[in-house]
Amino acid sequence: MSNKIITLTLLFISTLLYASEDDQKIKSIINEIKSGWENGDGTPFRNNFLDFEGARYIESGGQNEGLSDLVEHHVEPEKDALKFLSLNFSDIEINYEGDFAWAIANTRVKGEVSKSGRIINKKGFQTFLFRKVADDWKVVHTHSSSKDVKSESHDDHKH
Repeated sequence: MSNKIITLTLLFISTLLYASEDDQKIKSIINEIKSGWENGDGTPFRNNFLDFEGARYIESGGQNEGLSDLVEHHVEPEKDALKFLSLNFSDIEINYEGDFAWAIANTRVKGEVSKSGRIINKKGFQTFLFRKVADDWKVVHTHSSSKDVKSESHDDHKH
């Protein structure tokens, strides 16, 4: 009986360690994507997204079709279009179904448009879908939805 308990305990601990390692990998990918957005750098997207026919990435009613479209027409151009961009993902919840995972996060986006000086101050949610390819998690889809934050102090617009 005690051998069964020890075996079950070890199985439970190894499951937690495995999930924890996958959680760390997925959170690291999300952090790299955050940095890519903030710096207008497509490299984290090219390294962590699974580039495939039919890929679509949704953001507040708009979409990019394919990885190149996302990087070349959205991520990289924002580097010159914005004075600054600050993106925060919090309360990241990750779920697994075998070699498929999804992460849901609260988002906060702040920035300033270079030409107009318009301040961006939004909050919402982000969903990432992942597929495990070999030993690597790859993003296969993202969906972001946010809305303007209506009332906050002026100091909250700083980055």
